[in-house]
Amino acid sequence: MPSPTSFTLFSGGAQGAEAEFGRQAELRGIQEVNFTFEGHRIERTRGIRVLTQEELAKKDVSLTYVSKLLSRKFSNGPQIRMVLRTIMHQIDAGLEIFVVGTIQDDNTVKGGTGWGAEFAKICNKPLFVFCQEKRGWFTWENDAWEPVAAPTIGHTHFTGTGTRFLEEPGKAAIADLFARSFG
Repeated sequence: MPSPTSFTLFSGGAQGAEAEFGRQAELRGIQEVNFTFEGHRIERTRGIRVLTQEELAKKDVSLTYVSKLLSRKFSNGPQIRMVLRTIMHQIDAGLEIFVVGTIQDDNTVKGGTGWGAEFAKICNKPLFVFCQEKRGWFTWENDAWEPVAAPTIGHTHFTGTGTRFLEEPGKAAIADLFARSFG
């Protein structure tokens, strides 16, 4: 296994799961890139990558499409559009995706985090979700969520994202993921 210093976490630096992924990465000397945009408040200041208007525009996505895919309505405000675009940059950059959130009965992940999980599915990237409600890790295989005991970070470029409402089991899951992966 390569040294932790050869790994890069791609995230968004927001409060909750993203900030915790960043803290765990920093503890192990893992590089960190936090995609954001001008005027967006985030918790992490390490590895900030402010996306240009041109870069953001390249990731424009129909809110009607996202709403239909996730079976819920997203407002048409500029802030949510920018957040969805930064999530797409996070997912594009990672070779495997780790998410903390809640898997719903319709097989989507709750909130804006759900767009990251759906985009990872569309991109056919290895996807692992820690469901705070079910207190376990799941992976997307054969169009269904399958329980997985203990995933590890196996790619030097990985994405960590998730809910702003991180609970203790989610926080512990992130810490355990890094401990299993890097000792």
